[in-house]
Amino acid sequence: MIRKIIHIDEEKCNGCGRCAEACHEGAIDIVDGKAKLMRENFCDGFGDCLPNCPTGAISFEEREAPAYDEAAVKQAQEIKKMSDLKHKDHEGGCPGSKMMQFVKREADNTPVTAGKGVSRLAQWPCQIKLVPTQAPFFEGAKLLIAADCTAYAYANMHEDFMRGKVTVIGCPKLDAVDYTDKLTEIIRNNDIRSVTIVRMEVPCCGGLQRAAENALKNSGKFIPWQVVTISRDGNIID
Repeated sequence: MIRKIIHIDEEKCNGCGRCAEACHEGAIDIVDGKAKLMRENFCDGFGDCLPNCPTGAISFEEREAPAYDEAAVKQAQEIKKMSDLKHKDHEGGCPGSKMMQFVKREADNTPVTAGKGVSRLAQWPCQIKLVPTQAPFFEGAKLLIAADCTAYAYANMHEDFMRGKVTVIGCPKLDAVDYTDKLTEIIRNNDIRSVTIVRMEVPCCGGLQRAAENALKNSGKFIPWQVVTISRDGNIID
């Protein structure tokens, strides 16, 4: 049948997840950092998601689509409600797709006292696969692209590298993915002031460095950047 249904422009979508939260029917999911209309028969065409989109990525269109299935929506809502109650006393679900910017930048000037460090993480999520390609915390940011293992090998990671930067982390070997396209979009779509790549000396970290270097080239921007390599015993070797 021809009916009114939402359309999501993935080029404009920043993956913030507000539309998915606003859709009471559960028609929208965040997939690979982008909002997608996953269940067309759950979309009632009223557009509660539209005013919640900060980038104007959502609009109405009239096209061939399955009819709105109110019974299926109610059944899915009941299942979700029961699942939420079941896990209420547990971990409460993965917050990976919910964007957060930590308002604690005064900590940048807070000295580290003996025995007590200060977290310099500026935002959530920080995993490259989960972070949106556009977000307020990227504007005017110094970007740190770090291999997962560096924070464990290098003892002063927060103070020497994360401080004053937006941090994204990944491991191309474990994730089995090329980060080039995602990093290109982050650098191209935001006002990134500089890029620091922190990697381990092991060969598999070369994939992270290559992805970051290719992203800088593909973005078409001239941005100051540097690569720092950490040895397996926790020292800076170049």
